[in-house]
Amino acid sequence: MNWVDNALNGHATALSLRSQRSEILAGNIANADTPNYKARDFDFSREFRSQLNGLQGLKPAGAPNSQMMLPINNPELLYRVPQHATEDGNTVEGEAEQSAFTKNAIQYQVSVQFLSSKIKGMKLALKGE
Repeated sequence: MNWVDNALNGHATALSLRSQRSEILAGNIANADTPNYKARDFDFSREFRSQLNGLQGLKPAGAPNSQMMLPINNPELLYRVPQHATEDGNTVEGEAEQSAFTKNAIQYQVSVQFLSSKIKGMKLALKGE
């Protein structure tokens, strides 16, 4: 990987995973009243580490830069275990899902801001300022 890839790759991976997690959590919220629906999620930290380790080993040294954007693998989805069982078999707990969704959205926004500042810093360094 070139220096730009090295500087930004973790951030791109984090944004992709946060986006995927938002979709999963939104699906859980949308199905809160669906009988027998099982809430899903994934362990962000574990998936992030796994994705970064996989990306580091995918491109051999000296390979052309045409492989700059490597695909992000789908995270391993897990079933969420509810605190309180419901009679209809649905495992979505509205408040917990809303909380997870909001926290993930905030973390996504922080990642975007951090990536933006990183790019601005790189632009300044390239200009020599």
